Amino acid sequence: MTDTTLPQPELRPDCPNFSSGPTAKFPGWSLDKLQTEVMGRSHRSALGKARLKYAIDLTREILGIPDDYLIGIVPASDTGAVELAMWNMLGARPVTVAAWESFGNVWIQDAVKQLKPANLTVLEADYGEIPDLTQIDKGDDVVFTWNGTTSGAKIPDTDWIAADREGVTINDATSAVFAQPMDWSKLDATTYSWQKVMGSEAGHGMLILSPRAIERIESYSPSWPLPKIFRVKKDGKLNRSIFEGATINTPSMLATEDYIASLEWAKSIGGLSELHARADRNAKIVHDWIEATPWMRNMVSDPAKWTNTGVCMVFQGDWYDGLSDDNKAAVPKNIAGMLDKMGIAYDFNGYRDAPPSLRIWCGSTVEEEDVRRLLPWIEWAFAQVKAELS
Repeated sequence: MTDTTLPQPELRPDCPNFSSGPTAKFPGWSLDKLQTEVMGRSHRSALGKARLKYAIDLTREILGIPDDYLIGIVPASDTGAVELAMWNMLGARPVTVAAWESFGNVWIQDAVKQLKPANLTVLEADYGEIPDLTQIDKGDDVVFTWNGTTSGAKIPDTDWIAADREGVTINDATSAVFAQPMDWSKLDATTYSWQKVMGSEAGHGMLILSPRAIERIESYSPSWPLPKIFRVKKDGKLNRSIFEGATINTPSMLATEDYIASLEWAKSIGGLSELHARADRNAKIVHDWIEATPWMRNMVSDPAKWTNTGVCMVFQGDWYDGLSDDNKAAVPKNIAGMLDKMGIAYDFNGYRDAPPSLRIWCGSTVEEEDVRRLLPWIEWAFAQVKAELS
């Protein structure tokens, strides 16, 4: 039983930002690290296009994206990038959309209610689980989320994607890329947003296309109309200028410079391997703590599917199980609210559509010591909340 007289911890996290998006800025970030020469200039000027192209080139270098893949900056964050891929590519073949948390379900709704392609299969699983992906036919186009941002469940591998697949894969990687290895040979359209693992400013999405995806876009025209911000073809061919520093609409150059600064920081600390290692170390601290805490469990039952970014945890035990539904929801809400007011930790309550939970972002921009310092505060706050609700 938790001691309700648990003493208040002494050490506070230096950075209290544990949100799962936008995530914490990289260590040492400040506005004066951003280049400002392009501010007030057209994004179509030589300088503007050069800075956008530099962001694309750094992305390729750090992520190790194959040379024959194209990388574009597109509007409307990861949502815009996923929907651009879906609206341009789906409808040519049977489609399977797989989802196991909130954002994946958005792509299901796009397919079911908006695009309505023929031969549509929906694979769903509850929070913390992943559907049986091996049942997906290799002839299908597939839409899936690599890492469940709101559940903490990631795919453990890409063995279920056939090397000789006939369809294309559309991968929402926004809470996985830069923290988990991407199997580029199995990915045709990969998307993410700047404000997730790299902690940059929101608003823009990244779209990474394989040669197979390029061929699909150029050989197929969907039956539905495309909004302007989804149009990536010119004279029947992919408009490659979008992938060389031009953009479909006006980007924020301030946000672009912030993204560039985060990529330069990543390069300075050792690149992708160190980004992965930082997230792994942070997540291990939280996973080990959950396993050692009797009133807490990981939302994901299978350790092979545990994320190293947004770790989600739910409460358990006789005391918690005896609470009303409203009081069960109050436990994480009150813990997060209490530590927010104290300036200890911000924005780590579980996602609004998820089961009552806490979600600690462990991505690459978070410092290991800050994670260590947060956990005793959660224990202390839990003791206070338990006393209040008992």
